[in-house]
Amino acid sequence: MNIQQLEQLLKGKSVKQKAITVRNAVSTGSTLLNLACTDNPFCGFVKGGYYFLVGDSSSGKTFLSLTCLAEAARSAVFRKYRFIYDNSENGAHMSVEKFFGKRVAKRLEAPAMKDGQPVFSGSIEEFYYHVDDAIKADQPFIYILDSMDSLTSSDEQAKFDEHKDAHRKGKTAAGSYGDGKAKKNSANLRRLITPLERSGSILIIINQTRDNLGFGFEKKTRSGGNSLKFYASLEMWSSVKGRIHKTVRGKKRQIGIDCKIQLKKNRMSGKERTITFPIYHSYGIDDIGGCIDYLIDEGHWSKKGNTILAKEFKIKGTRDKLIKTIETNGDEKALRTIVGEVWNEIEEACALKRKKRYE
Repeated sequence: MNIQQLEQLLKGKSVKQKAITVRNAVSTGSTLLNLACTDNPFCGFVKGGYYFLVGDSSSGKTFLSLTCLAEAARSAVFRKYRFIYDNSENGAHMSVEKFFGKRVAKRLEAPAMKDGQPVFSGSIEEFYYHVDDAIKADQPFIYILDSMDSLTSSDEQAKFDEHKDAHRKGKTAAGSYGDGKAKKNSANLRRLITPLERSGSILIIINQTRDNLGFGFEKKTRSGGNSLKFYASLEMWSSVKGRIHKTVRGKKRQIGIDCKIQLKKNRMSGKERTITFPIYHSYGIDDIGGCIDYLIDEGHWSKKGNTILAKEFKIKGTRDKLIKTIETNGDEKALRTIVGEVWNEIEEACALKRKKRYE
């Protein structure tokens, strides 16, 4: 809810919240993550929002963020959107066309170009300048920063130069290298919220976890300050729940991970949920496999040994056979609908059945 809506409520005026549909949201590429975000199997990131993705190394953060571009590329709703990938850490070297399709490869752009070469943000200041440029271009966009950790700042650079100069002169410079990013995020991120909402644009900021060496119960922490969470529509933390292996030539070889996503903040539904889905090195997010695993785990589909009974599809067979049959018959949408029905049945069963306190 924005300030204008709040003011209307305080004046006694009714404000009707928009339903989350495929007309105003894009899929994350994972049915389970969509449901965790919005309770809708087809909608994850709502237009006009800022989303914060924190995760361990190699836990699927980049795959997840770029997959939402592949979903947007298939939707007429996002036909005029710019796809801006700010690869500030230069850490993503996978084939965009292979994993996310030709349409994404064609539309993907850097925040800026200079002498025919892409320009990515090197500092926190440059990042905000680039987003401001995108807003002023008056064309809606999906902007992905990968990642906040890789950015330096003018404060950090000035302190480095001071220490370097002192060292060369045999002296000692006072003070630490504090990068000042928390302060800059606090001052600048709030300025983006209203323009993002007005244009229907989406901003995704990726951040890396760090081991928490201080006090507190949390084993992991991250940099960048509290404003990164405060202004986010969603805050998601990714980790590796387990590794997926396949035996090839008698040797056990890793072929992917089970990605665990924990929502620690959710302005869409208010719910904090945790889900898991597989990501394969040679394929990306396996949404069908994740949906099948969920239906088995929740007892909706039965499994005996390696045989699964998918009652709605009248299929009895192994997980691989079930996946192949669903793909061959084009039943992906039906599968996602089933998962959504089961998810919301569980959510309904968890809800308190009480008399309303207020009419």
